[in-house]
Amino acid sequence: MLRIGVLADTHFHGVKEGVAFLEELAARYWTGVDIILHAGDLVNPDILMAFPDKVVHAVRGNMDPPAGDLPERRIITVNGFRIGLIHGWGEPDSLEEKILPVFRGHSLDCLVYGHSHRPACHVKDDILLFNPCRPTDRRRAPFHSVGILELGEKLSGRIVRIDVEQRQPAPV
Repeated sequence: MLRIGVLADTHFHGVKEGVAFLEELAARYWTGVDIILHAGDLVNPDILMAFPDKVVHAVRGNMDPPAGDLPERRIITVNGFRIGLIHGWGEPDSLEEKILPVFRGHSLDCLVYGHSHRPACHVKDDILLFNPCRPTDRRRAPFHSVGILELGEKLSGRIVRIDVEQRQPAPV
């Protein structure tokens, strides 16, 4: 079974802060993960240095600088599964209806996206639609989370809540 760590909407301006957060995140939640997918809004692409021993695929979100080598969308094939990766745009309520047509005709098994700051892990038209939500500021999210895709005989995903571990003890 191959495992992929998935995140989006990290919104880190500072590299040092972002790398430290992501290194801890990987150590806690992504042991045994060889690939990382970031569905955009990194804000500073240098934060991907947090994963030097992993294969990383990322796309540009609406908060990312237009320069650089991050595409707006991509398709990767892993263990025979085709995974689309995009950030998204506009109102979150109709986001899936906007991003699905972008990949029409590409025979995806999974479509990973961000932007809405809402977790999603469900199948529509035989495609797993997967949004890991946001590991940092909650905004519209019900909780902080990341995702894991598992690829074996079939592809499945799960949202991993990280709120409990992020809480700091109250001062004494």
